[in-house]
This record gives sequence, C-alpha cells and structure tokens, in this order.
Amino acid sequence: MHDHRRLGRELGLFDTDPLIGAGLPFWLPDGATVRHTLEEYVRTAERRAGYRHVYSPVLGKRELYEISGHWSHYSDDMFPPMELGGERFVLRPSLCPHHAVVFRSRAHSYRELPLRMAELGAMYRSEPSGVLGGLTRVRSIQLNDAHIFCTPDQVADEARAALELIGGAYRAMGITPARYRLSLPGPGGKYVDDPAMWRRSTSVLREVLDGSGLPYEAAEGEAAFYGPKIDVQVADGAGRESTLSTVQVDFHQPVRFDLHYTGPDGAKHRPVMVHRSVIGSVERAVAQLVEVHGGALPAWLAPTQLVILPVSDAELPEAEALARRCADSGLRAGIAGPDRGTLGARVREARLAPCQAVVGPREAAGGEVALRLRDGTRLEPRPVAEALAGITAQLDAYAVELRG
Repeated sequence: MHDHRRLGRELGLFDTDPLIGAGLPFWLPDGATVRHTLEEYVRTAERRAGYRHVYSPVLGKRELYEISGHWSHYSDDMFPPMELGGERFVLRPSLCPHHAVVFRSRAHSYRELPLRMAELGAMYRSEPSGVLGGLTRVRSIQLNDAHIFCTPDQVADEARAALELIGGAYRAMGITPARYRLSLPGPGGKYVDDPAMWRRSTSVLREVLDGSGLPYEAAEGEAAFYGPKIDVQVADGAGRESTLSTVQVDFHQPVRFDLHYTGPDGAKHRPVMVHRSVIGSVERAVAQLVEVHGGALPAWLAPTQLVILPVSDAELPEAEALARRCADSGLRAGIAGPDRGTLGARVREARLAPCQAVVGPREAAGGEVALRLRDGTRLEPRPVAEALAGITAQLDAYAVELRG
C-alpha cells in the first residue's frame, strides 16, 4: 500500500511547513512540473470540447455569497470575512458564483448556448485541523472547474459529454473509478428548499447515468446544497473513498443571479447551470496518481521522462548533447552521471522513470542510444533522432507506459 504523504515527499513533489500552516502544502519543482502538465492536459481537453477559459478573483464581497446561497448553507466551511474600506470580503469556497457574474456581464442569445466556461482556479475551505492530511484534505485548493450555461433541453447532453471528458482523463491518468454515485439531498436544513427543483434536476442525472450504462448507487445526504451530483469516487490504498470528479445540475443559482438569455422568440429565458470538474482538485488528483502508481507516474506526467546514463565520464559530452536535444523536443530529461555510482546502481535509482537511455562508447561513436523501458524491456541501439521521435509521439498521445 502506497501513502502519497510519504512517497510524495520522498519523490520531491510537495512538502509543508508550520510557518506556512497546516493544510497549505507547497509544490517543489518536480511536483510543480506534474501539476503544470496535468493542468495543461485539462485545458487542452477542454478547448477541444468547446470550452472557453476565464480568470476570476479568489475573493469577493460577502454579498456575492449571500446571493449564491453559500453564506446561508455553507458559511461554516468558509474563512471569516475580512474588513476592508467598510466592506466585508470573503475568500471564495467555490468558483460558481464568480462564473455566474461573468455570464451575466454580457447579453447572450440562445445561439451562443451551450456556453462552456472553464477555469483552473483557487478556492479556500476552512477545514478543521484534525482532518487535514497531505494533498487530499487541504485549505487551499486548485480546482479544475467549469460551468456550462445551457437551455433546459441541452442539459442531459452536456452532462453526458462531461462524463465522457472525465472518462478520457481517467484513462490518460491510468485511474479506475471505484464507483459512480448519484448524490442526493438528505434530511436537515443544509439544502435549498425547493422539492420541484430537486425532482427535476435528479431526473436529468438519472437519465444520463441510465443512458451511459455506468453502474451507480444513490446516496442521500451527499448532494450540493443547490442540486444533485454525479460523483466519481476513487479509493486509496487503504480502501478509503473520496470524490475526485463531479457533474452537477443547478437550477438554483441562475434564479438567484437572475441569469437569462434571449430566446428565438425575442423573450428572456432562464439558463441552467451544469457544474463539472474533470479531475477535481489538482491536489487530490496528484495524491491519487501517486498512490495508484506507487510514484511511477504515467509517462506523459512524469517529472523526468528520460534518465540519461553515460557509462563513464568519457560519454558525458554525448549525454549532455542528448539532454539538449531532448529539451528541444519537449522531452523532460535528466543526466545520472558516473559520480552517482555504478551503472547498475544508477539504473535501480532511476527505476520510476518511464525510460532510461544508456550511452556507452558504441552509442557515443555511432550517434545512437540504447533505451531501457520502465517495465525492464531493453531496446536495441537506434539513432538518437529515431529514438526521440518514438518517445515524443507516445507522450503526445498521453501514454501511461512507453512501448518499444
């Protein structure tokens, strides 16, 4: 069983410090590389799926969250307001109120819908210190979030497309969901009091799940305060479940923010918001990746994708030239020279890298490189250009493991 808290620190991905505070991890260079690569994957996938990206502030006036309903339903999980110039500002616990304001800042026609708005943005939760741990429960969260503003008859198709995006991301990350959950409201005053709205939004998500053929379980008490969710559950090495990705249908906030679009009849109509997150928070996604793969991250995500191993000091110039060619090709490479031990010891040390390149006298003289893959496969020496082209083609296709 792998623990991302231990392994993540050993691999130099992230760390914490009491001076910064509990639940506020910082990313080290290799971890920042993983995070950046994961974020770019999501942005690219979203652009291809017709999303437009925005940026919004990490705080807003308390009034914003009073309108959205977060203040009355969620304030216990929010940081206290900050007084500034006679106004009260709050660190946001969610991006959806900001995106609702972005939508209403411009007039919209039905011809523009669905309007898919995405952001990789920070949000903040006032988590109790007793539940904080590693990257899975933190107070500063970088969320892959998006809100789709659409007509009522587009909701099911947009929720279904969001599930397909999630499935593609999981395949690229080499992650298998533990289960799919239809998260419904439960007893208590946590939820918006509108039974008709709940029936309508729940019916849409059941239709999407039933049509997808995915097995799922309904769970009361797990919905967002404004609507039901499809939650994609993952499990850690100890079998503990958490939600990584989600799709939500929201009829509530469009009313609260008085959102509208102009229909074909020239009249104002109310859009529906579909909330969705493909990989959830970057923190929790990386934690899951480390635990599932035991630190041997998918090839396209690995901070060092190719470790270059010169047999002796005589091959160092060729190893350095190879590293420069890798950088020019967009391949993340590093050199493990003879000063770090015998060749055998260096091969073992680099076992988590997707690929190793041994440069000996024969390879140096012939302009070739001998590759060793993470699964132990050894490839015959081949010209450097051919070897790099083969690796980069697989990485561009988001290969979990490199093949010969």
